[in-house]
Amino acid sequence: MPAPAIPSCPPLSRRAAALGLLAAPLAAAPVLGGALAACSAPADGAYRALPGDGAWLNGPPLRPADLLGKVVLVNFWTYTCINSLRPLPYVRAWAEKYRDRGLVVIGVHTPEFSFEHELPRVRTAVEQLGLRYPVTLDNDFRIWRSFRNNAWPGFYILDTEGRVRHQRLGEGDYDTSERVIQTLLADGFGEQVSDPIAPVMGVGAQAAPDWDDLGSPETYAGYAKAENFAGALRRDTARSYETPTRLPLNGWGLAGTWTSRPEFAELTRGAGSIAYRFHARDLHLVMGPGAGDNPVRFRVRLDGADPGVDHGSDTDPGGWGEVREARMYQLVRQAGPVRDRTCVIEFQAAGPRAYCFTFG
Repeated sequence: MPAPAIPSCPPLSRRAAALGLLAAPLAAAPVLGGALAACSAPADGAYRALPGDGAWLNGPPLRPADLLGKVVLVNFWTYTCINSLRPLPYVRAWAEKYRDRGLVVIGVHTPEFSFEHELPRVRTAVEQLGLRYPVTLDNDFRIWRSFRNNAWPGFYILDTEGRVRHQRLGEGDYDTSERVIQTLLADGFGEQVSDPIAPVMGVGAQAAPDWDDLGSPETYAGYAKAENFAGALRRDTARSYETPTRLPLNGWGLAGTWTSRPEFAELTRGAGSIAYRFHARDLHLVMGPGAGDNPVRFRVRLDGADPGVDHGSDTDPGGWGEVREARMYQLVRQAGPVRDRTCVIEFQAAGPRAYCFTFG
C-alpha cells in the first residue's frame, strides 16, 4: 500500500518523538497471520543515499548491493537523545538475535548538537553503548532526507527487495517491530521465524520511561530554543545571573557568570549553578566540559539536600559527579513516589556547557 507523505524538513525537537506521537506504520496489514502488504519507501530508492559521505564504524561502508537480499533495520538516532537511547537495548537484542538469519541493522547517527559531528566522540559513544552493528555518521543529513525522516528516533524496516515495509517515529511498540522483522525474514528466506517476543530490560538511562509521571518537557539552555527561563538571557555576552528562591514548575535558572550561546549556556567565570524545578522520575542534562575538554566536578542538590537513593546513574548518593565528555548525564532517578522537585547542579569551576534538560 502507498506510504503516507512525510515532509522533508530540518530535524524536529526530540520532544516530538516522546510517547511515540509520530508513530506512523506504513504497512497496515496485520503482522500476525500473513505477510505484510507491500509498500514503497518514503523516498523511492532510499538506499541510494548509502554509503553516504560520512565515516562508518564497526565495519566497511554498506552499499545498496550489500543490502539487497537482506532484511534491513535502519535506525536514525543521536547519542545525546534520551528518546534515541532508551530503544537501544531492543535494537542491540534484535541485531544479535537475527544476525545469522538475514537481518542487517544500520545505525544512522544524525547529530543535533555541533559536537556530535565529531567522529571520535561518536566512536566513544558507540563503544560505551555496546553497539556492535554498523553505524554511519550522517552529518549532512543526506541519508535522513533520503528516507524523509523527521524525528529521533526513526525506525525503518526494509524487505529483501529494498522496500520499506514498516516505519516508526518515536519510542515504543517494540513487539510490533520485532514481529515485522520475523515476518519479513520468513517471507524472504522461506523459513518460519516464530521465536517468542522476549521482554528487554534496559538499565540506567536506557531503562523504560515512566510516562505516567512525566510532567516536564524537554528544555534547551541555548537561547535559540530556550523556554521557561527565570529572567532574561543576554545573548553571546557574559552576565551574572541569580536563580530565584522559588522556581515555578518547569522553570529553570542560572547562578554565577554565564554566557548564553545558541546551543548552550557556558559557565564563564568561577563556580556557578543551573537549576530546574521538575516533575518526573528521571532528570537528565546534556552537558560538556567546554573548550579544552578539561573535566569539571559538579554536585547535584535535590530540594537543598543530597539526592541519596534518588541519585542518577552519573552521580553518587552525595550528588557528586564529573563532566568529562560531552554527552547526556542522568542526574536524578526518584526511587519513591514522583513529586515536584528542585534540582540544582553546582559546578566547582568555569567551563561546563549546559545544552538540554530531558526527563523520563
